[in-house]
Order: sequence, then structure tokens, then C-alpha cells
Amino acid sequence: MTSKILLQDEERTPCEVWTRVMGYHRPVTSFNPGKQSEHAERKFFNETKYSSR
Repeated sequence: MTSKILLQDEERTPCEVWTRVMGYHRPVTSFNPGKQSEHAERKFFNETKYSSR
């Protein structure tokens, strides 16, 4: 039995996404619009999947 939780818009909380840039961590919201667009197009990979060679 799986119950689905539905939240109203007023119950939601924004989630801040951080990323590592040039050796330190920054929130994506502090990026300029061009860098935010670039971040949205990035492809991520699973390191453990490729490290077993």
C-alpha cells in the first residue's frame, strides 16, 4: 500500500541547490542567468559506476 503525499502550494518550501565551482561551493541561485542556463543543461554521472575499472 503506497500512499501519495500531496502538498498545497503554501505548504511547500523552496529547496536551494548548491554546486561546486572552481574549488568551492556556491548556491545556483547566485549564478547569473547565463550560468543558471548552463547549469540546467549539465549532464551528471555516477562516479561509483565508472570507478570500478
